[in-house]
Amino acid sequence: MDNYFMIALRLAGALGLLIYGMRMMSEALQKMAGSQLRHILARMTTNRLTGMLTGVFVTCAVQSSSATTVMTVSFVSAGLLTLSQAISVIMGANIGTTLTAWIMSLGYSVDLTNVVFPAFFIGMILIYRKRRRYLGDFLFGIAFLFFSLVMLSSAGRDLDLAHNQSVVDFFASFDTSSHLSVIIFLLIGTIITCIVQSSAAVMAITILLCSTGVLPIYLGIALVMGENVGTTATANLAALGSGTEARRAALAHLLFNVFGVIWVLIVFYPFVDIVCRMVGYNPSLSGQADRLPVVLAMFHTCFNITNTALLIGLIPQLEKIVRILLPGQKKTSQREFSLQYIQTGLVQTPEIAVLQAQKETSRFATSVRDMFSMVNTLAGESNSRKFAKLLDQIKNEEELSDQMELGIADFLQQISNDHLSDDSKMKIRRMMREIGELESIGDACYNIALTLDRLQQSGIVFTSTQTAHINEMMQLCGAALDRMCAVMDGFREDFNLNQTYEIENRINALRNKLRQENLQSVNNQEYNYTLGTIYNDTISEMEKLGDYVVNVVQARLEN
Repeated sequence: MDNYFMIALRLAGALGLLIYGMRMMSEALQKMAGSQLRHILARMTTNRLTGMLTGVFVTCAVQSSSATTVMTVSFVSAGLLTLSQAISVIMGANIGTTLTAWIMSLGYSVDLTNVVFPAFFIGMILIYRKRRRYLGDFLFGIAFLFFSLVMLSSAGRDLDLAHNQSVVDFFASFDTSSHLSVIIFLLIGTIITCIVQSSAAVMAITILLCSTGVLPIYLGIALVMGENVGTTATANLAALGSGTEARRAALAHLLFNVFGVIWVLIVFYPFVDIVCRMVGYNPSLSGQADRLPVVLAMFHTCFNITNTALLIGLIPQLEKIVRILLPGQKKTSQREFSLQYIQTGLVQTPEIAVLQAQKETSRFATSVRDMFSMVNTLAGESNSRKFAKLLDQIKNEEELSDQMELGIADFLQQISNDHLSDDSKMKIRRMMREIGELESIGDACYNIALTLDRLQQSGIVFTSTQTAHINEMMQLCGAALDRMCAVMDGFREDFNLNQTYEIENRINALRNKLRQENLQSVNNQEYNYTLGTIYNDTISEMEKLGDYVVNVVQARLEN
């Protein structure tokens, strides 16, 4: 009994090491990719086929379909992928994850010890050489993965389940020719995968049981099917606290795998027999336990490739179904605070979180630009009721800008505590400056609105000349804000500071000119001092707004 207890501990430790190794590999690869993740996914998902191939490539690289699907859901949440693009990537992820099963089947056939220790040694050297530390982390992840397979194989042999009559009798009690037995083990595989949150761990357990000869191949394959459904729980749990599009992507992942399980159950025995013949295995003969890991890997591959082939042409229909099942929220008349791209409940890696924060900061820039457009409309509004309503909306927008600054800043502080690449650390510092300046733009917009309200309350109006000059200044500020938003939405290498500086110089020159003209007009009694003060305050506040815009663009583009 004590011997079994120690073996169970070894198995648990090996599974934990397996999960940790795969996570370490995934995070190291994402850090090495850094900002290129967005470029890769944006440029490689132009159609269904390339999107599917991207999912295959990324999942083969990170050795985790859960990592790829959670990453994909995160990108949908961050607005980097459309729903249809995400569905094609998820389909590819299901094919890419089959490589894990082949690696595991290899681990039960080949002694990987000779690979493990050199990988540890080289990885350690690279980690201490800081320039290559992420590659070192990746090698450590591979070493942990292979070492866990060695431990699992060793523990499986020590268990000697083939000679444990009670275990043999338990599995023999299930009728392998009954669909009911298959469904029972499918549900067991689904539940276990949902609990451990790792399809790789369940695959390792399945291969272990089959390789000992105690678990019939039909029931082992049922566990693999259940693992395919259970692995969708990771993305669905991750998307619970996120936006509608992210939850739709996670739901599409579930529907895709459930559909696959349904059609395989209909043709289960013929399909499994075809797979067995492909690897030269005869289910009716005994003494072939060494081939069972290969059978499982082959079934996993054939199942996911066939399922993808059946559904890749139906992505638009699948998208319609998830949109019907998860309808969008109705818009309210007055905007409420929400972080659209940052979802604190979404499981993510730090590098992806940085991309989400960038997208949210870009949305913040668009928000303050829209707020300035409201101020522009307010300046030309003569109807007192409409003026009051618009002023109230601007006030609400200013409060939202304060909340956005705090929300993004809190998120940036949280992810800054994680292990980040140097490039991502620099991006966080830039964004902290950007959001502070963007909030100042919001304050400037509100101050202009309050100044215009003073004018409204006083019962006086700007002269036609003043109105023309204010419109000219607003056009320049609007151009500066448009340029700022373009810079925030695009890639840094596509822009420079010259155009922003040019607009700012024109704003400063116009401010100086109008200030001097205003002073002369007041002295010449062309209008009273109160009107001159309100006019000057309006012009000065717009010049400050231009300064804040320059600061945002500088933070974005300067090294």
